[in-house]
Amino acid sequence: MSLYLKQIEVGLMQNFVYLIGSGETREVAVVDPAWEVDRILKVAADEGLTIKAAIVTHTHFDHINGVGELVEATDAPVYVHKKEVGQLGLQKGTVRPIEGEQTISLGGIELKFLHTPGHTPGSICIAGQDRLLAGDTLFVDACGRCDLPGGDPEQLYKSLGRLRRMDDHLTLYPGHNYAPQPAALLKDQKQSNPFLRIDSLNDFLGVVGARR
Repeated sequence: MSLYLKQIEVGLMQNFVYLIGSGETREVAVVDPAWEVDRILKVAADEGLTIKAAIVTHTHFDHINGVGELVEATDAPVYVHKKEVGQLGLQKGTVRPIEGEQTISLGGIELKFLHTPGHTPGSICIAGQDRLLAGDTLFVDACGRCDLPGGDPEQLYKSLGRLRRMDDHLTLYPGHNYAPQPAALLKDQKQSNPFLRIDSLNDFLGVVGARR
């Protein structure tokens, strides 16, 4: 089965929204629906896609301000980590709380949710075949902030360590377009991303402390 992935830049904060799912059945999830829901729906229609779910990597406003509109248009369930369900403000029947290392299937394509706290308590990454959608945990050549409400630098350091141990062949797709290239091989990021090269918690705390 082939994985379908579409990256769409939206809004004034250079957010990336993703359509991810099956290239055969055209069943997809929308990751972090925000800012331009009409455009997201048009892309899905033009590509012959059926939106079966929404997935929220974390509940900062710039990643979720289109969730309600998307649910109204598609009646799709929304997957969000259980620690951040309350921030969505949706009816309970619409929300699917993520617990543990949960996996969902879209047209035979398995997407695994990885709990990667630090940017927020319920931040997740999404792994599917050779793709890694990292939300605001890991960017190309940078990482997410941990000085906002709910941020935890020690947890972020542990989460980055987990991502650093993942397979080299994965391609990283971040939550924002903050770099010259919109995606990068994880193998290359392990060499070029300074936040993946820090190998002690004290050093990491010193670096992120200087950024506050």
